Amino acid sequence: MKIGLVRRGYSDTGGAERYLIRFAAGLEARGHECVLFSDRKWPSAAWGEREQVTLKRAGSPGDFAVALEDAKPKQHCDFLFSLERVWSCDCYRAGDGVHAAWLKRRARHEPSFRSWFRKLNLKHEQILRLEQSLYGPKSKAHIIANATFVKGEITEYYGTVPDRISVVPNGFDAPEFDTRTREKLRNRGREIYGLDPDTVAFLFVGSGWERKGLRFAMAAVEALADQGCEVKLYVAGKDRGGPPRTRVRGVTEFLGPMASTELAQLYELSDVFVLPTIYDPFSNACLEAASHGLPVITTNANGIADLFPELQGDIITDLKSHDLVEACAGWHPPARRAAARDQNRAVAAKFSIARNVEATLACFDKLI
Repeated sequence: MKIGLVRRGYSDTGGAERYLIRFAAGLEARGHECVLFSDRKWPSAAWGEREQVTLKRAGSPGDFAVALEDAKPKQHCDFLFSLERVWSCDCYRAGDGVHAAWLKRRARHEPSFRSWFRKLNLKHEQILRLEQSLYGPKSKAHIIANATFVKGEITEYYGTVPDRISVVPNGFDAPEFDTRTREKLRNRGREIYGLDPDTVAFLFVGSGWERKGLRFAMAAVEALADQGCEVKLYVAGKDRGGPPRTRVRGVTEFLGPMASTELAQLYELSDVFVLPTIYDPFSNACLEAASHGLPVITTNANGIADLFPELQGDIITDLKSHDLVEACAGWHPPARRAAARDQNRAVAAKFSIARNVEATLACFDKLI
């Protein structure tokens, strides 16, 4: 059978791109052919000699969905699998969750006038219409969600029959470091960053800082500094709006985007990972942090909450409360952090990319 794979754009460092390349190999191992639908031609170094259909360059999610329809994808394949919101497909991987739910959660943490202006933004209207087309009762598309709470939101907001939704968590290939290498990375990293042995280093990784709750992380760590604790917050990533204003000088350090090797060292030198996200279907950064042995502090609006309580850390339910500060303070004792390391590495190791691909392929076997 010929399987069509849909992805808007291309990035050398994109996780979705790496996923699709590996997924295509898995399909081919089962005897299927693959054809890629994208609005940019992927380099042969990434996609090889496989077939590609290059769509009209899209300036918005709605434009991309229309461009895909215009290409008449079912004339090129037997089964269409999309990683993007489109008007129709046979199977959709809901990696971005439910936009309607995100807008509702976002409104709780911003002035009402901003929510009102957002309703005038055509981009949001396009996405909501595409979601209705995919999730709504008239759609026949099967949906792969990456967390149980995402599945619940799809059924809540769009009345989707639960049998149309499969849950397949994200995957990440944990680094294979021995104890000596980890210690070397940690000691060298803390030396480079000028960290005292008693300083507790908190880490935030990601872009889209408003959605991922950076201001809450900063406020919590600064509150610990006010209490006399030796703390530091490192922020890896970028945001179009620029960094929030710091209140306590010298506590938060913005490192910008980092290469994978730099990021691996940053995980190792850090003590606690904090991502108080307003909405995240399943944070890969949390999974990466766990693979390096860090306790994870996040919210119940993050799909990785499915891994708790086996995963060591804390789940925050109310970002407006003092709970986040207390959770950060609770991981100050070195003995507690040390006890969490092996446990979290073991939990993260269960969620490899290979496992994700195999679970998705198993779902495909049933659908096809």
